[in-house]
Amino acid sequence: MGKVTGFLEIDRQVHKYQPASDRIRHFREFTLPMSDKEVEKQAARCMDCGIPFCHGPTGCPIHNQIPDWNDLVYNGDWDNAIRNLHSTNNFPEFTGRICPAPCEEACTLNLEDIPVAIKTVEQAIADKAYETGHIRPYPPEKKTGKRVAVIGSGPAGMSAAQQLGRAGHDVHVYERESRPGGLMRYGIPDFKIEKHYIDRRIEQMQGEGVTFHCGVNVGVDKPVAELLAEHDAVLYCGGSETPRAAGIPGDDLGGVHDAMPYLVQQNRR
Repeated sequence: MGKVTGFLEIDRQVHKYQPASDRIRHFREFTLPMSDKEVEKQAARCMDCGIPFCHGPTGCPIHNQIPDWNDLVYNGDWDNAIRNLHSTNNFPEFTGRICPAPCEEACTLNLEDIPVAIKTVEQAIADKAYETGHIRPYPPEKKTGKRVAVIGSGPAGMSAAQQLGRAGHDVHVYERESRPGGLMRYGIPDFKIEKHYIDRRIEQMQGEGVTFHCGVNVGVDKPVAELLAEHDAVLYCGGSETPRAAGIPGDDLGGVHDAMPYLVQQNRR
């Protein structure tokens, strides 16, 4: 929790945006970072709610310990907030930007007020981790001698590869596109998440011993049987680029295009 009476004293505040006159001139992120003190005040709004639905089954799907790191941020203990957040989330700089924040929908404050700005606090912790040098390669002390293949380099593939690598396995990630990141790179535009955030995590993982094989379409360029023969285990983490029909009258008319093929096409440029 943060400050027990914080939600009574402090109004919710989230990132501000660049003026529209500036936003129309580029395709990059347009959120303006908040100061540490502003973020600490927002973390203080986390109340002693008894049952923190924000990180239960109805809230965060990866069970981030939200009240814990809210309390740490409120008290200015950013180092331990960074450690706590990364204990449940490999890539909080991704989720802090693109997650739809079901944790905020589950926040108990919704009963009488407006929720804690959890997503804003999470992003601030993740960005602080890079600013302070916490994000660096953490190679395993011992190797197991086991070789593991991960098919797909989206969020699931990257998370699995990092955890397996840190457990001491020799991890090889196979990605059919020319660069790793999966739909996070090719399905999400830059104004939501710029691709250098992905690149710096890839560099960290490579520093930990994870090998990326891009431009390899498993089942086409590399037979599955060959992959199974070369590795002790294979983990399939492929995403889907198949568009989902809107199911409304007129969605089959000429000039109506699905978002997914368009986004992938634009992000490949």
